[in-house]
Parts: sequence; structure tokens; C-alpha cells
Amino acid sequence: MGLIPCLQDEGRVESMSQPFQAGDNLVFQLESAFGVVRVLAIDGEGPQTVWHLLVYEEFFPTVEDAERAIAAPDSLRIAKSHLALTDRAFERTPTARIGHHELNEAELAAVRRWQESEVKEVLDRSVLQLLGMR
Repeated sequence: MGLIPCLQDEGRVESMSQPFQAGDNLVFQLESAFGVVRVLAIDGEGPQTVWHLLVYEEFFPTVEDAERAIAAPDSLRIAKSHLALTDRAFERTPTARIGHHELNEAELAAVRRWQESEVKEVLDRSVLQLLGMR
């Protein structure tokens, strides 16, 4: 897998090789806050990879606050229950792994609905763009 940006102390971003898997919780940085996405599934390889993500609504002042919140995921509101992104779009949102927990039935169902649909929309815009941010 390619280089994935990783958040470091003081909000700096440093690249490192970091494979992600279904069930991982990832943090991404806005100008003054952090958001959380969850990896639901990963289809394909290389540039043909499709990332299936869930996006939480809340934003947090620090990575530590995001880590604490994801420890009780049922308390978080879901902004987008399923987004399918190209590998290029996923890489445009620098993320770092902050935790992992098994997928629940509702999360798996969202991916299955996409897989079973006749038209499989795969978006080529970053998570920030899809949320209306730049």
C-alpha cells in the first residue's frame, strides 16, 4: 500500500506506510478540529481500490478527544452511513488510525446494499469535499 499521511504530535502530518482494514476508525484534520471516519470495507487493489466509509457528524478539538469519543461509538451521530470512494479520493483526505472495533450489522448492511445495487456510485472527491468543506 502507498504512503498514507499520519497525524503526529502538535497536529503535524508525516507520511508513513499504514495499511487500513475494515473496522478501523480514522481521524482526519480540518483547520481547527478533527473528524472521524470508519472503514466499512475495502474492495480491489491499487488504483482500482474502492474505500467504503462511514462518516461521523461530530468534530473534536484534539485527536485525544476523538479517541475518547470513538471508545463509545453508539454515542456518536452518523453524518453519512456509507460513502464509496476511489483510492485517489481517499488519499486526498489525510487520515490516521485511532482505533478499531468490529463492524456491526447495520454497518455491514450499508455495504451489502451498495454491493447489491444495480448502480454502484463510486465518488472521486475527498471526504472534506463531500462534507462541503475544503
